[in-house]
Amino acid sequence: MMGQEHISYILKYASLSVDFLCDPNQSSIDTALSLLKQDQPGIKSPTVVSDEKELLEHVYDIDLLVIASPNYMHTPQLLKWGVHDITILVEKPVAVSEKQVLALKAAHPNFRANICVGMEYRFIPAINKLLQLIPSVGTIKKISIRENRYPFLSKIAEWNKDVEKSGDTLVEKCCHFFDLFRLISGQEMTWCVSKVHRGLLWDHYGYDDQEHKEDVIPIIDSAYVLLDFDDNSNTVEKPNKHSTHHSTLGCLELCMFAEGSRHQEEIIVTGMKGRVEAYLPENKVFLYHRPTRLWTDRSKPPPEESFSEVVYDCSDLTQVYEFAADIPTMHSGYHYCSTAIEWKYLIDAIEELKNGNSFVPKVSLDDGIKAVEMGIKSMANISSNAEAELPKIAPITAFSSKSSDNLLDLTHS
Repeated sequence: MMGQEHISYILKYASLSVDFLCDPNQSSIDTALSLLKQDQPGIKSPTVVSDEKELLEHVYDIDLLVIASPNYMHTPQLLKWGVHDITILVEKPVAVSEKQVLALKAAHPNFRANICVGMEYRFIPAINKLLQLIPSVGTIKKISIRENRYPFLSKIAEWNKDVEKSGDTLVEKCCHFFDLFRLISGQEMTWCVSKVHRGLLWDHYGYDDQEHKEDVIPIIDSAYVLLDFDDNSNTVEKPNKHSTHHSTLGCLELCMFAEGSRHQEEIIVTGMKGRVEAYLPENKVFLYHRPTRLWTDRSKPPPEESFSEVVYDCSDLTQVYEFAADIPTMHSGYHYCSTAIEWKYLIDAIEELKNGNSFVPKVSLDDGIKAVEMGIKSMANISSNAEAELPKIAPITAFSSKSSDNLLDLTHS
């Protein structure tokens, strides 16, 4: 699916051509070839191979490689191709396990390739507008990200419903959101705890049809993840000495059986001066500021006239991205035009490299690794339901006789 979306954008750039297609599945190859013929009927057909080893024989004929294979293949493919002097756009997640993360970290210093990770949620118009507005809400204290959506779509061999092949839902789906937590806060996660549901979509995903269904571990269907971030020097406002917690708190909510929800994605960022909210597919952003100076009578709720709401409609990309008009195609794809923006940034980075400057990706391999690590840690910290783990709390006495007397003694100074 993502490979086909990437092809649809590649074809619109005169400087790019699809010279090779590699996929062991013939139906995927046929679909890709059909896309090429529809868009450019007279175009020379690319060389088609079904084996990555055969594609590697052409490495010196390849300037840009797009890796859009199943998740568990991303790390092995990066290890093979990363040692070559090419540019790579690799789909998320870059790894599916701690073992793969360690392998990438060990190999990364020796990579010659210029690597960009396909974390296109950063570029969704409403999310990017939210990022632009964050400085106006003051020091960030709370980040809430919610996705209410339909179950995973069917893919070849249903690899995306396999815990080991996909990395499980909090890596496969939520690495996007963990990346946004880092980007919004400007901080690294220091703690997390999760509560999840598994197996609610057992019938929907057809686990009963598998040969060894008794050994199947179903993927996560819904989750709450609470996160804490380090309190670094990015804070502009000095914390009050009486506050008990200075760092940013995060909450991720995911539901994979919520088709038809009004909002599929919601991102809410609350700072000490205000709040900014982004909603999809509405593609709108709402900005609010606290009425601190206008709220004079603190014995009453703040008056309605003291609140201001600014609404940004992000369906017009030129209101979010100054260069939107320069992009050769702006069809929405699967992610609200964000893949088109991703390609514009990637082409610009390649041009900078050609001009003798450094290749600076919008999403680096290090960014991709850290998002995966957050997903892995969130699954390692899944809280059990055991009541025995709850601490014993002694009953609280509201007032002692002495404190009660003092309260009733209205003459006491």
